[in-house]
Amino acid sequence: MFAPIPTRFALFALLALSMAATRFTHGGAPWLPPDASWAVFFLGGFYLTRQWRWALGILLIEAVGVDCLAIQHYGMSNYCVTLAYWFIVPAYSALWLGGAWLRRHYPPVPLDLVRLLASLTVSATLCSLLTQASFYWLGARVEHPSLAGRWCNFTRWCGHLLAVSCAYVALAVLLHVACTQRSHANAALQTQ
Repeated sequence: MFAPIPTRFALFALLALSMAATRFTHGGAPWLPPDASWAVFFLGGFYLTRQWRWALGILLIEAVGVDCLAIQHYGMSNYCVTLAYWFIVPAYSALWLGGAWLRRHYPPVPLDLVRLLASLTVSATLCSLLTQASFYWLGARVEHPSLAGRWCNFTRWCGHLLAVSCAYVALAVLLHVACTQRSHANAALQTQ
């Protein structure tokens, strides 16, 4: 069911590199790929469920480290770095738990899209609520916070962030299916 240890380390490295390569771009340059961090944490929860003690922590440290590097050396704005910034820990953990839940309920059917979409939607929405609500209410960047303003902020960003996560997870699903089919084909050839 679970990948061998070298494969898990390779998956971890691929996830870490994906986040490092795209997290610099969450400032919003249109020609750069969007930030894959949310998908990385969701996929990490799925593929590295048993390694959560080290993998989740290292990915969280990487996210903070990339943000610090981008702000200090690459001119990215520190607008989002407030007291609320630290809510990324429970928010990204919610994404990890969404992926872990999916892994526990993963059937032998290669494409169980209903569970995948439900898990990703719930965990990404919870992540969005945690990060955006904490920033809105605790970030001291909104002059007159209100429930109506908070709702407007949520509807403005949640759909985009969910769509980006879905796109990256869809790419991972395609790779997963291709690798699984190749693995089954190789196993069938070896038994002949």
